Amino acid sequence: MGKTAVEKIFSKRLSRDIAAGEIVVVKPDFVLSHDNTAAIIDHFRELGVKQIENPEQPVIILDHTVPASTSKYANNHKKIREFVVEQKLSHFFDIGEGICHQVLAEQGFAVPWSIVLGADSHTTTYGALGAFSTGIGRKEVAAIWATGELWLRVPETIRFVITGRFQPYVLPKDLALYIIGKIGADGALYKSVEFTGETVENMSIASRMTLSNMSVEMGAKNGFCDADEKTASFLGIDRITPILPDPDADYEQVIDIDASTIPPMVAKPHTVDNVSPVDDVEGIKIDQVFFGTCTNGRVEDFEIAARILRGKKVARSVRVLAFPASRKVLLELVKRGIYETLVESGVVMMNPGCGPCLGAHEGVLADGELCLSTANRNFKGRMGNPESSIYLASPATAAASAITGVITNPQEMRR
Repeated sequence: MGKTAVEKIFSKRLSRDIAAGEIVVVKPDFVLSHDNTAAIIDHFRELGVKQIENPEQPVIILDHTVPASTSKYANNHKKIREFVVEQKLSHFFDIGEGICHQVLAEQGFAVPWSIVLGADSHTTTYGALGAFSTGIGRKEVAAIWATGELWLRVPETIRFVITGRFQPYVLPKDLALYIIGKIGADGALYKSVEFTGETVENMSIASRMTLSNMSVEMGAKNGFCDADEKTASFLGIDRITPILPDPDADYEQVIDIDASTIPPMVAKPHTVDNVSPVDDVEGIKIDQVFFGTCTNGRVEDFEIAARILRGKKVARSVRVLAFPASRKVLLELVKRGIYETLVESGVVMMNPGCGPCLGAHEGVLADGELCLSTANRNFKGRMGNPESSIYLASPATAAASAITGVITNPQEMRR
């Protein structure tokens, strides 16, 4: 029997045949944490270990509440900075660099065949680069700091074969929401999902990152895309060895999807799998639009928003906030004139970081308000107020709705 992509990664790492279901002990190439590093430090101290096993292994990126909004967050940041110096850690990114998942990818920590673990559920993002990457708990990160390794169960795999060309103003975010609505929030629980087919092959790395990022919202342990020349270009390397699953690999399911049939989609409150076409909810009044996050805060996301907003103004009844995913993204938006277009249209441009995604600061909603967000979660209270509501959508749908003040199908902007 042939091997899936994830089985090949673990087989190569451990120099023996590995099959789904096996328990393995691995030394991850890198282990990610962010503002939650402050709590991880406490767990590490409880282990009684003085020194991190491998100072090259941790990657710490402050992004969740930056700049600090309260003295509590400020003290946590201070604690992390002091720990980085004490432990002589090599990879620390302070406020302003951007969202951990974007920065880690930009900096080349995730490459094909690598294993990256992180104290954040959306660590699945790096599967877009041919890595095995998944989220773990804070205590597990502390254990890796102490020992350099962790045990994992090798997941079974669901393969999505995606063909066809997207309709105008239908984006990978719409595809991700469609899939989650199709199989449910637990439809890929503890599975590796492989995104394959001509549609994925034609996607940019940024688009693939959206798919891998959202894979955890269907319960997946890993969201994998085959590495190719686009991967090599993104990473700035001459060549890569792709991880091609064997033709006779054993899949739990193979699901075929025709991308040309998918319309613009939304996820309605308060679960990500509560999905419907935008047309079903068109006309619902919104109070805030949120562009950004590790799902849709990249250059191509703002580029499509700027294309729709150019020469127009956002509705006076709507607050529109935009958070570039990294400093690099921000500089590119300025270079291409996208930043200027967004500001001229009435968008409030914010600093690189997670912003209101987790509800800690910068855009918390009032009672009864509704936000249309390009983020990955719409749980009750996710953006800081359980008395508010969140709809998830693509940057195109968010931009069109920002203009009208109500949820709007972006395809109408072409008529």
